[in-house]
Amino acid sequence: MSQNLLEVHNIKKYFPIKKKLFSKKKEFIKAVDGISFTVKKGETLSIVGESGCGKSTTGRVLMKLLEATEGKIVFEGNDITGLSDDEIRPLRKEFQMVFQDPYASLNPRLTVKEIIEEPLIVHNIDKAKRADRVVELLEVVGLNKYHANRYPHEFSGGQRQRIGIARALAVNPKLIIADEPVSALDVSIQSQILNLLKDLQEKYDLTYIFIAHDLSVVEHISDRVAVMYLGRLVELTTRDELFATPLHPYTKALLSAVPVPDPTVKRNRIILKGDIPSPAAPPSGCTFHTRCPFAQDRCREQIPEFREIEKEHFVACHFAEELGS
Repeated sequence: MSQNLLEVHNIKKYFPIKKKLFSKKKEFIKAVDGISFTVKKGETLSIVGESGCGKSTTGRVLMKLLEATEGKIVFEGNDITGLSDDEIRPLRKEFQMVFQDPYASLNPRLTVKEIIEEPLIVHNIDKAKRADRVVELLEVVGLNKYHANRYPHEFSGGQRQRIGIARALAVNPKLIIADEPVSALDVSIQSQILNLLKDLQEKYDLTYIFIAHDLSVVEHISDRVAVMYLGRLVELTTRDELFATPLHPYTKALLSAVPVPDPTVKRNRIILKGDIPSPAAPPSGCTFHTRCPFAQDRCREQIPEFREIEKEHFVACHFAEELGS
């Protein structure tokens, strides 16, 4: 039996751009432009990159909140790509999402009890068991049962995110997609939420896709890390391998920006020139060549293959071997 809980094959998500007057050419924003990866049971795969790289769109496509333009999503061996809303609804209890903004993702008109109870109602969980389940979930995420009758505005940001996590856990999912779940929180609260997620993963045998832009957070929680740039994966490997020997120039630049909690350690900062190109008109060849300090003519003409350079270390760069040596 396959150890992969999720398999993603060449997923693309294009958003059409409103046509200009008299224009016949169709234009698209290529938010996700052909990415493939697997997620093993029980692991945490983190997807990192700058804002606008397509990582959040990827999460929403995997959750079936957005329909993929092209490609295939396989969950537990079953192709779920083309399923309708009615067909996907019974499967939604197997994968849930924790959103970035812990306030906007909670209905301000509902009590905490009603928020956590909502997925139980949708999936026809017996009414007699719902109240006990709500209390159990509140305690699991570090809240108290008397919080059940309060409203979201009565809680701090960290507490609201705990409520969001409790809601995601309500129907015993196998996969949780966490879309920047700590980026809106204070640093001290971030560590509490990350430790909670790790404890819950061990307790309930959960699998995570963790979306983030902060590599110091990713280092704390990940088993493997996928780096995205302009809708494509540029590097994918284990956490330890990525932080020890990054092979893609973009990954090297991201890691050089991570602060070191030691004033005696000096890190050579790699400053990338220019801005991220528009996903509506990505550069030819390697999309990173406009900012890459090592770009050559080949990079401007040929799209690099996303290939395995070393065991379980995939890189999309024509010169990865030379840069890694």
